[in-house]
This record gives sequence, C-alpha cells and structure tokens, in this order.
Amino acid sequence: MRSRWAGRIGLVAGMAIALAGCSGREDQGMSDTPEFTAADRSGVALNAAIQTEQEPLEWLEAVEGEAALAFARSMNERSLARLQGDPRYEALFGKALEVVESTDRIPYVAVRGGALWNFWRDGDNIHGLWRRTTRESYATDSPEWDVVLDLDALAAEEGVNWVWAGSSCLSPDYRHCLLTLSDGGSDAAVRREFDVAERQFVDEGFVIPQTKGATAWVDADTLLVATVLDEAEATTSGYPFVVKRWTRGTALEEATPVFAGRREDVGVWPTRLQQADGTHYLLAVQRESFFEGIYWLLPDEATAEPVALPLPRKSSLRGLFRGQLLFSLEEDWTPVAEGPTYPAGAALSIDMATFVATGELPEVREIFVPGERQSLGSLSATANTVLAVINDNVVSQLHAFSFDAEGGWESRRLEAPANASIRVVTTDDQSDLAYVVVSGFLEPETLYRVTPGLTLEPAKAAPSWFDAEGMRVEQREAESADGTRIPYFIVRRDDVEGPQPTLLYAYGGFQVSQTPSYSGVRGRLWLEQGGTYVLANIRGGGEFGPAWHQAGLRTHRQRIFDDLIAVAEDLIASGETTAPQLGVVGGSNGGLLTGVMYTQRPDLWGAVISQVPLLDMLRFHLLLAGASWQDEYGFPDENAEERAFLRSISPLHNVASDGEYPPMFLLTSTKDDRVHPGHARKLAHLLDELGHEVLYYENIEGGHSAAANLREAAKRATLEYVFLMQTLK
Repeated sequence: MRSRWAGRIGLVAGMAIALAGCSGREDQGMSDTPEFTAADRSGVALNAAIQTEQEPLEWLEAVEGEAALAFARSMNERSLARLQGDPRYEALFGKALEVVESTDRIPYVAVRGGALWNFWRDGDNIHGLWRRTTRESYATDSPEWDVVLDLDALAAEEGVNWVWAGSSCLSPDYRHCLLTLSDGGSDAAVRREFDVAERQFVDEGFVIPQTKGATAWVDADTLLVATVLDEAEATTSGYPFVVKRWTRGTALEEATPVFAGRREDVGVWPTRLQQADGTHYLLAVQRESFFEGIYWLLPDEATAEPVALPLPRKSSLRGLFRGQLLFSLEEDWTPVAEGPTYPAGAALSIDMATFVATGELPEVREIFVPGERQSLGSLSATANTVLAVINDNVVSQLHAFSFDAEGGWESRRLEAPANASIRVVTTDDQSDLAYVVVSGFLEPETLYRVTPGLTLEPAKAAPSWFDAEGMRVEQREAESADGTRIPYFIVRRDDVEGPQPTLLYAYGGFQVSQTPSYSGVRGRLWLEQGGTYVLANIRGGGEFGPAWHQAGLRTHRQRIFDDLIAVAEDLIASGETTAPQLGVVGGSNGGLLTGVMYTQRPDLWGAVISQVPLLDMLRFHLLLAGASWQDEYGFPDENAEERAFLRSISPLHNVASDGEYPPMFLLTSTKDDRVHPGHARKLAHLLDELGHEVLYYENIEGGHSAAANLREAAKRATLEYVFLMQTLK
C-alpha cells in the first residue's frame, strides 16, 4: 500500500520537474523533463524504468535544482514531524547536545614551534576559536588560551557560514599560515594567508578562491598550489592535476606550472616533507587511481625536471626521519631482482639524500613487517623517535622506532593500556614532544604525553558521559560465506536476559580500519537506554592490512556484504537479538553497504540507516568525486563485467516493487560535494513512490559529515536514535 504521503510528495515532485526543465542543472548535463515522473506513472512503472536503465532520475542530481530541493524539503518536513514529534526527542537531543558542546572535552592540540595549537567549538563558539597555549599551561586543569582567530566573529563580519577546514603554516617559525575555510562544510574551500604575529589576514597576501585542491609552502614568499579554478586543469574526479609555483606579489593566473599529471588521474597534489634539522623536500603526489600513484621530487631549480621516486605504485609516504624517507606498501614489492620481497603492509625506508644525489634506489631498510593478524596504523616522527600504532587483532599497541645508519631500525613496545584503541594525536619534529589518546567502548578518552624516556604520562581525561556499570565488551568471530573468520565487538548490558534491540555498524572499504572508540552520544542515547552496540571488522577495511582490503575490491565486493550478513546471522543465532530488533547503520561507503543490506537481505533487519550514501552504482562515477572511486568499485563505462556486477548490487536498481522491506532512514547533505546527495534522493523518491516505509533528512548545509556545526551534529544523531527506538522493538 502506498503511504498517505506518497501522493503529496509525488505531486510536489511532478510540479517541480516542470520547473527543472526550464532552469537546467548546475553540475551535470540535463535533458528536458524526464520521461518518467511520479505525476504520470505509478511507482511500479517508475521502478521498472529505473531497473531497465531508462530512467536515471537526473532531476534529483541537480544539487540546488528547484525540483530536487522541493522534494528534499517535503521529505524533511514529514521526517522531522515524525521524529521530532516523538516525546523522547527533546530529552535525548538535550543529552546529545550536552556531550558535543561540552567544555569538559579534551582540547586536542598540534605542536608547532613549541606552542600547542587547538581549534575549539562549543555552544558559545559555534564556528570556533583558533587558539594556542604553552606546554606548561596545557598541563594544568585550566590552560590559558591565547585566541588568535575568532571564527564566529569572522563569520558574522563577512556574512559567511565559515567552517574550519585546517591550517598550513611554514616552519620553523610558523608565522605564515594558509587557513582553509569552507562555506557550509563543503570539500571545496577558500584559502587565505594569515599572519600569526599580526593576528590578521595579510593585505594582498596569498588568497585562493573556493576550490578543491592543496598547497605547500616553498618559503615565506612562494607557494606550490594545485586548484581546479580552471576546469581545463581538473581531472574527471574534480581534483587538480597541475601543480604551480606561485610567487608573492603576482597573480595566481601567472603562477608557473612545475608538474602536470593527466585528466584521467584522480588528482595531483603538492606536499612538503621535513625533519628536525630543517631538511625538507617538495613533492608532487600523482594519484593515477585511488590506490596507485607516483611521487615526484620537485627540484629547487625552476628549470629542472621532476624526478619520480623509485617506489611501487601502491605505496604510501609516511614521513621523513633522520634522512630516511618512510613509506608503507599496499602490494608485495621486490625492489631488486633476486633480492628480498617485502610483503604488503610492511613499513620501509630509504636514504633520501642518496636518492637525490644519484637518482637511483638506495638500500631499502626494513622498519616493520606485520604478522598474519596485524596491521600498521600510523607512523609519526618526533626529533628522535618514530611512534607507530600497530593493530594486533584489531587491538592497538604503541611502538617506538629508532634509527642508526649502521644498525638500521630498532623497535621497542611501550607500556600502554591493554585492549584499547590508541591514536597518535600530535608529534613535534623539532623536539620529543608527543601526545597519544587511548580509549575503548566503555572507557572515556585519556590523553597521554609521551615522555623523553618513552613512558606514557596522563595529561588529560575526558568525562564519563554514561553509566558503564554492568556493561561488558566482547570480541567474537562469525564465519563468512567463504569460510573467512570475521571479528566483531559486541557491547551490551550484563543485567538483561534474552534478545535486545541491537545496532550493528560497519564500513568495509578503502582500507579504513574500525577500532574500539568511546562515544558519549552513543552511550547516552543507546547503551543507557538498554540497546546493544556491535562493531563489525568486515573485509574492505584495513584491520589486517592491504590484503583484507583488496579481498573485496570491484567484482569481489560481495565478500564484504557476505561478511556483514554473517555477523548479523551470528548475532541472531546466538540469541543476542532477533531480526525485528536488529538495526544496521553506515555512512558514505558504509551507506552503500547498508543500502545493499536493505535490498539483499531485508529479512535480517528491523531498521536500516544509510548516511550520505552511494546508492546509484551505475552513475556514481559521473557524480562529483565519484570517478576517483572506480578503483574501489569498478569501471561501469569501461568494463562490461564490472558494470554487470555493479548493476547486481546497486541498491537503486534492486528494489522489488512488491517486496517486504524494513523501515529505512536516509540522510544526506546538500553541501556534500564528495558523495552526491542525488544518491539518497533517488532511493528515497523511489521507495516513497512504491509505498515502502522511508524517512529522509537532507541537511541543507554540512558537507560530507552532514553537520556544519555541533548543534546540527546532535540533531542528526538524535533523529537516528529516535528512529531506531520507534522501529526496533
């Protein structure tokens, strides 16, 4: 049966389509009024047209199109009326807002020139404060912060919804900075030169209009820049492929090209590597695909040619330490014929000065080679040590590596809390100062200072936001369809018996690892309410190194979906929950994952949440940054086998008109210029026309996180948990 709202939404969409035919689209070529519309065809006919690829629903791809926004606002109105009208909403929203706006949060810092820098947002500072303090003051309970830039005041003065997107400052004095500011949270951003000593933007300084791209300092009067201000210099993914050298006092249009990739690349970006003694190198990073690339050394002489580093295409630069260039492998590598082969996941180094002098591959030094259930997290250098996070069966360890030209690399495991997640917050290449944060599902974050003696000294602790008494965490394994053992964590109360409402989260892509973490919002709005939480470490992630990721690439992606299905079935079989009580949530690539769960195994779920998702897998590569992800998902316009597979999993193309599906909640953002909001719009429109239960919320601002400020973040979380409470019984 069609919902009572379907007709009204269809009428709004039908009227808006006529407007779209006149107004055109801002980002994609658009034909006249679509052949099939909700106003003149039934939902079944619309679905048939979508499945036969006659109806791409391009009108919903017009980001700011009148028709698309009319649809989004109408769906928002319905969804917010239901969820915010729930008597539980206001109390839960207050709990979430208290967490995200709390001034008791740990103010995480970055070390620059001996000062500790922090960007801070709370209820009084919606846009935020860029501020600094001393190491001594930071060690106190109430540090004295020196506010260098008040972004709220700037936003009010300029009438722009500025969202902080970071800063890049020139060492060693860190006076010259480029601040990256996004209007509403999009990836495209403005870059403006800021003088820290004068606490103001530089008159006639370096300014780059809103664009996707990157910069790197050469010296106080010179930048390396890569932008897409000129469409002729943009890749098909929407990123730059030309790096230019820009001198102060000249127009950006006059900047001199120093490296050019290809339009078919994902993108090209400049970067600067430096170490404690001031030695630095400028490079261009050419990503030929999402996982393959070439690193080019850019010489100091403007007339010299760039030189490619002799590294495998599937590798990642990790830093510079005592002359050694640190990098990790995403593929097996035999650098010298008949020499040793280094496995994917290993961390290695070469002497950079030797390479610069000879142009040949220097001796390869082995830093770390992972075991079967291990993976390398981060490598971060101080003046005398390289700190490394190594994950062993998805639990973090902290190691310190030292280097000697004669003896090579040596490691030492540091004493740190067990069965936790560890993240290096900041290191200083000018000193031994470093901070790491440790947390778990039930343990709030604790910040530790790494002492010169390589011990962890507690520095700050986050408050406990929920009562974890009587709760427990277990790590279990489920067997996937091909026999692979898939680990997962389950967090639940000890004092309840029988199946409980359960929320299952996974990501499964791009070699992104999921580790235990503390969330005050999740604890207050779900765990304290009696809910169970599960984190699944499915393939596609990096929990066990590159092989764990690569097992699910392109036409092998069904393995990732099978892994999550196996975890869900294990939860049900073990009596932890039942299908009507089991919800699944994921965002971005995880939004595709949950979309597939909705279409492939609707019987497993009582509710599905899909955040900023990819859902149209036949057109994902044509929308915004989608072309850059073809190495992960496949090439639908170039490879018939991959297109057929993508058609078989694409959630938009696999909805049964008369199927029985669980309630679905789709969330996206108009300002998301990474994953196109059209994905979520299309599936919401189709499900609504078919009468399947669907809620939809599109934040008009917010970027890929779908939350441009803390209040919006709290709102979005509360909407999701209220939806779960309404649907999982």
